[in-house]
Amino acid sequence: MKKILRLGTRGSPLALAQAQSVRQSLLRCCPDSDFDVEIVPIRTTGDWRPEQKERTFLDMGGNKGLFTKEIEEALLEGVIDLAAHSMKDVPTVVPDGLEFAALLERADPRDAFLSNKARTLDELPPGACVGTASLRRQSQIRALRPDLRVEPLRGNVETRLRKLEEGVADATILAVAGLTRLGLLERAKSILDVGVMLPAVAQGAIGVETRRGDAALHEVLAAINHAPTMTCVTAERAMLNVLDGSCRTPIAALARLQPDGRLTLEGLVAKPDGSAVFRQRQDGAAADAENIGRELGLALKRSLPPDFLVA
Repeated sequence: MKKILRLGTRGSPLALAQAQSVRQSLLRCCPDSDFDVEIVPIRTTGDWRPEQKERTFLDMGGNKGLFTKEIEEALLEGVIDLAAHSMKDVPTVVPDGLEFAALLERADPRDAFLSNKARTLDELPPGACVGTASLRRQSQIRALRPDLRVEPLRGNVETRLRKLEEGVADATILAVAGLTRLGLLERAKSILDVGVMLPAVAQGAIGVETRRGDAALHEVLAAINHAPTMTCVTAERAMLNVLDGSCRTPIAALARLQPDGRLTLEGLVAKPDGSAVFRQRQDGAAADAENIGRELGLALKRSLPPDFLVA
């Protein structure tokens, strides 16, 4: 009888699709293995519930641990053997005893523009409403188009698409990766260039978290780890860690490996109302990814006015 590896995940359709990607990757890379993978949905504090109405993440505590806490507790307690996360939702500090042993190859990290009234953000008429619960998206939208209204829009991807159809908002912005994984990318009217909308740290990356010291499982997960993605996400998260980023501060970053083997990292810090946006770039050897991230974080921090990062 095959050993069962219990893979914990949030229970949203997108999270389940991502966990299924991890499961399929493991089974494909280890076809002769003596294990199977069982997906275990776990409800987290950050999961949207209809009774929350349009509450924002700030109202709920404003930290990324809302999406990972219960899953990581289950991992530490041995209820599950590994966990699949959207890396953009993972706090920069991982609980003692846990680590990320693998990242799948990153999907397109960009954001998509969705609307029934315009093809692009530029085409929205003055006063139009863009629905988003993301301070990162909100700040960049307001910096580009201060004439637009930005209102909270929560729920899973399908819920937000339904609200768009119902006219709750004139437009919304969602991750290309999430739409692609759900087979909904055709709903996007356009893809936003990173010069217009810099993505969230680690957007598009799926991470697999395990208990530290589980050598046998780590050996299995090494087969599905995508080293270039690990390098880029390491740089982005190092920058975020220096900035002590939480859901209370709009922060964005994107690392890209260049053909010559060097790594380029762009970072952004902004005020939620878009009245101030600080953007810088750092590059260096890919092997130095963590240091590149730290250096860019420090450079951005030095450029900010006093108390800018204080909520």
